[in-house]
Amino acid sequence: MGCSEANVMDSSVESSDVSKMTSLRQMKLRITTDDNKFPGMKKFKVHGKELQNLPKSLFNLLDLEVLDLSPERETCLFFQLTMLPKEISQLALLKVLMLDTNQIRTLPEEICQLKGLERLTLSNNLLESLPKNFNNLRKLTSLHCANNNFSELPDSVIQLKELVFIDFSDNQITEIPLSICEMSKLESLILNYNRITSLPDSLCKLKQLQILWLSGNAISLLPPAFGELKNLDWTWWCTSSALDGNPLKYPPMHVAKQGPGAIAKYFQGRKEKPTSK
Repeated sequence: MGCSEANVMDSSVESSDVSKMTSLRQMKLRITTDDNKFPGMKKFKVHGKELQNLPKSLFNLLDLEVLDLSPERETCLFFQLTMLPKEISQLALLKVLMLDTNQIRTLPEEICQLKGLERLTLSNNLLESLPKNFNNLRKLTSLHCANNNFSELPDSVIQLKELVFIDFSDNQITEIPLSICEMSKLESLILNYNRITSLPDSLCKLKQLQILWLSGNAISLLPPAFGELKNLDWTWWCTSSALDGNPLKYPPMHVAKQGPGAIAKYFQGRKEKPTSK
């Protein structure tokens, strides 16, 4: 190779490196810390066409804490992610990852390496399952998976003991696992518009539960111990989301709408009622 050829190659490499540095510098300038929802946290928002081809330099923003990959409402019909790159694992400091309203069918195993993740939003996608090692996300407190194609509440989710909020509404879930009682910190469980036909007795052990929304399912009988869920919010604006749209018989809907106390009295009355000979 002649000197002139070597110089051309060196120049090309240097130009490429400068281009990468410039791109990274430009990306860093877009990091914000003034989002009221995440005060003081370093956030990056991907816009429009970028969702179709995520910039590689995005995954070199190693101090990111919040990453928003959800399309804006006005562009969501045109620009959506179909997959999450495995390079997501490089963002080790990430605490919040938003992936709502895309066309994602599967998540890469690499997402399970984000062990500092606290909030993950996946609603309005095409997911049927979560990665095998999803239970590695031990710091996760909030998980949003509404309007996907889940047929069950994944075991890996039940194993995440720090979860406070779960939303799997508008899926195809048919039952709640018995092991749900292990989620002792759970405060909100949202399962509206699924295919649930019954509730396990173990659900009634979730004493911290404040929000339990089950409207639009196929539940005809509540567990006799349902009245023990004394912290449930049964104010008027929550009631319609709690049980409406179920073929409830025991207790009747008019009793159930009065809240856990009335439900407890109903089942107590059935216990004490003498059986006819």
